[in-house]
Amino acid sequence: MRGLLVTLLTLFSLSSAIAAENLSSRQAVVEQQLQAFAHDEDQTAYGFAAPIVQQAFPTVDIFMSMVKNGYRPVYRNTEHTFTVEAPDQFGRPAVHVLLTDENGLRWEAIYAMEQQPDGSWKIAACYLKPATGANV
Repeated sequence: MRGLLVTLLTLFSLSSAIAAENLSSRQAVVEQQLQAFAHDEDQTAYGFAAPIVQQAFPTVDIFMSMVKNGYRPVYRNTEHTFTVEAPDQFGRPAVHVLLTDENGLRWEAIYAMEQQPDGSWKIAACYLKPATGANV
């Protein structure tokens, strides 16, 4: 019985470590894309987009036009903080980020993440909405 308990505790510890690793790797992808936007590294930012996004926006220029026109707080924020890790409305792993735009307004960005066959993570979607109660 003791052996079973040790095995179960070991498996739980490993699964927790794997979950934490996935969380940090998903956040790292979002952080790297935000940094790429901030430094006008368009090709690098585009590289963090999942294949489905790259199919919808087949060139860096088209992708960047979409980001600049529809996701300005993501493209040019003055501050960002990772808040929670929770699935998006479709059940996909998602990274939630609180952003402050150039005008001081707060936004919540929900990044739906997609794991690639090689184990890496890419951004499959970003939902942007005003942060609840943050803009007065």
